[in-house]
Amino acid sequence: MSRVLIIGAGGVAGVVVKKCAMLPEYFSEIHLASRTVSKCEKLQEEAGKDRVVGVYSVDADNASEVAELIRKVEPSLVINVALPYQDLPIMDACLETGVHYLDTANYEPKDEAKFEYSWQWAYQDKFKEKGIMALLGAGFDPGVTNVFTAYAAKHYFDEVHYLDIVDCNGGDHGQAFATNFNPEINIREITQRGKFWENGEWHETDPISVREDLDYPGVGVRASYLLFHEELESLVKHFPTLKRARFWMTFGEQYLTHLRVLENVGMTSIQPVEFQGKKIVPLEFLKAVLPNPGSLAEGYTGMTCIGTYVTGMKDGKEKTIFIYNNCDHAVCNAEVGAQAVSYTTGVPAMIAASMMLQGHWMKPGVWNMEQFDPDEFMNRLNQYGLPWKVVETESPFKR
Repeated sequence: MSRVLIIGAGGVAGVVVKKCAMLPEYFSEIHLASRTVSKCEKLQEEAGKDRVVGVYSVDADNASEVAELIRKVEPSLVINVALPYQDLPIMDACLETGVHYLDTANYEPKDEAKFEYSWQWAYQDKFKEKGIMALLGAGFDPGVTNVFTAYAAKHYFDEVHYLDIVDCNGGDHGQAFATNFNPEINIREITQRGKFWENGEWHETDPISVREDLDYPGVGVRASYLLFHEELESLVKHFPTLKRARFWMTFGEQYLTHLRVLENVGMTSIQPVEFQGKKIVPLEFLKAVLPNPGSLAEGYTGMTCIGTYVTGMKDGKEKTIFIYNNCDHAVCNAEVGAQAVSYTTGVPAMIAASMMLQGHWMKPGVWNMEQFDPDEFMNRLNQYGLPWKVVETESPFKR
């Protein structure tokens, strides 16, 4: 049996549920849990009750409650597409019950806008001793971008030296201001200081202060800004020949103007404030009034382009390749009722789960995506909705 328990019922979870439901040969039985059971019931109706056979309410902050649900469902694998704050409680529950674990974004504490793998990597020995596996960051970035890097290193280079991960959303959702995934997580990510790896150490930048205008296939030239992203931390660890590794994301001027205003008036703060006798977190309130990312799919036009520029040595000569995917918002909506940002995260999670369940990627311990052979995962990207291309090119980045 390849029974899975999916925790979370947002935009990404909707894609994971529906894509898993399409593949009974990989996922014989699907169970779905979230804090709000009505969201699970809606997804169950959309994916089919014959495929999503159980829905449950669970507080994913509570490891004991999650463990109790795992014992009830008896899954082979828990797919965590809840909030990054909840990674550790869900890992604790999997450890307690002896069940494999997968997530799409690394842990960050709720009271600090900081994410790093140290908290989850610390589970390595415990998971290994229990004989179970945890796969971290199995979305697109992190996730596919890690596998792109591993694929480049395996097939195109003797040594990789420079890595630039680029993430462009060239789509238009028609909203004055909206985020394409959870607003709370998205804004925390963007407003923290940037960070990149060069010459054996980390360097920090002010938020949204370093810009490159890059030409994205299928989209065109877009302003791209240097951010810190979690896959950099694992990639520089697992590819020690890297001399520099950076991450870039596109933002339109309208988005940045709204963000600056919200920041200036304190609405992006994660520090609680007193309001009418209650403590509220401004960013959590902002999340409540912004459009739900899952509601953006209808009428969303345009493409995403996400990929990795890799420069390194092959047979004594330096070269650069760009591995990338284009994803069309309207096509994603037609297939699973989601916009492309949710789709590009949800499909890789489904593929990685299938790889674990079939034993292609299965090793006790805690692992990142680039630590496994990339070839079959790359094949399944082409097969299940995220076709990729490789081009040999000149690097658009200065040394």
